[in-house]
Amino acid sequence: MLGDRDIRSTIENSIDTVANHLDYQIDKSDLKKIHASEATGCLRRAYFNRTDPLPTPRSRFADLLGGMFRNLEYGSKSAQFSLDDLTLEGQADMVVDDLIMLFKSVKKFPDDPFAKDILYVNACMWIYDKIDGIIIYIDGNGKEVSFSVTRNKKMFEEVVRRVRVLVDLLKEKKIPILEPSIECSTCQYYERCFTQRKESKTINLMNLLGKSKGRSDMIDEI
Repeated sequence: MLGDRDIRSTIENSIDTVANHLDYQIDKSDLKKIHASEATGCLRRAYFNRTDPLPTPRSRFADLLGGMFRNLEYGSKSAQFSLDDLTLEGQADMVVDDLIMLFKSVKKFPDDPFAKDILYVNACMWIYDKIDGIIIYIDGNGKEVSFSVTRNKKMFEEVVRRVRVLVDLLKEKKIPILEPSIECSTCQYYERCFTQRKESKTINLMNLLGKSKGRSDMIDEI
């Protein structure tokens, strides 16, 4: 029978294999083409992914939800939007009539859609020339919560600005500024931005209380 460590390794390798097939296909050597997922997420992470990449941490097949939809028969195909000298590329999970659809797996439903998801869906609306979008969050129990998004020009202009900033920094080999978010703690580049991670130790509360009581008894005797 396999040990726990071997089982964990097998699962992680399986997820990585599937992820490599389902992920957005980005040509990291082409600085004239930027994917919307790069411009709407952390620019520092996008920079490292292109210049000095580390494996993306994945622990659940549910994290691959969007890629699974994209690879189905009715999933969408990658599309592009010309920015004159640059190209913005994106891929919705599904496109139904005039509706852009994005599926995300979450452990806990957010009160509002995450900012990067709004920016990404909005960018896809411009790329595919659609007017409405929807973000569907699905939890581990299969329940879902959805948010509607209407195409917004100012948000798209912000994405275009971030595209140009990323390209300039890649050309100049300058690391983008920090953009702290809740995703930092699980990012593979955490130690490049902050301090070295320390392994947590399990504390036995009963032993700890026992030691404290022992010290108290010694003080009483003194």
